[in-house]
Amino acid sequence: MEDNSAMAGKLKYALGAVVVAVAAAAAVFVAGGASAAPESTFVLLDGSKKTTADLKGKVTLVNFWATSCVTCVAEMPKMVATYNKYHGQGYQHMAVAMSYDPPSYVVNYAETRKLPFQVAIDNTGKVAKAWGEVQLTPTSYVVNKKGEIVKRYVGEPDFAELHKLIEKLLAET
Repeated sequence: MEDNSAMAGKLKYALGAVVVAVAAAAAVFVAGGASAAPESTFVLLDGSKKTTADLKGKVTLVNFWATSCVTCVAEMPKMVATYNKYHGQGYQHMAVAMSYDPPSYVVNYAETRKLPFQVAIDNTGKVAKAWGEVQLTPTSYVVNKKGEIVKRYVGEPDFAELHKLIEKLLAET
């Protein structure tokens, strides 16, 4: 019979392995390669609407975020830099604020930071639900020109890797 300290050590090791496996799974390609982006309607800050169909023909990063999310706020300047670097080549960014984020906070953030890309508010949570029950922020999806999700990031992306992927997808016809 093992003593408690040996069992505790094995339990810590097993839990550590589970955490590593979950983190690795969150950063890998969507299972089975590309899958169609879910049909969604994005309500933009100006009240206009965009749909998933409007994403076709461009490489798009759909980024679920919140003004209360420290990582989201920290990554936002890099998101802006990525958008500025590639948007002239057919890249777009859709920042989707989570349903719990007060709309006035989202508008204030977008205006004071002069976000250059589209910002939507998911008041009902339907968009986050359609995109795989998104609950953790930031969660971002890279969508190719065909409207297929090719990559999902939970947490801040590795921006060097993201830029390589964007360049590869922009080069595709």
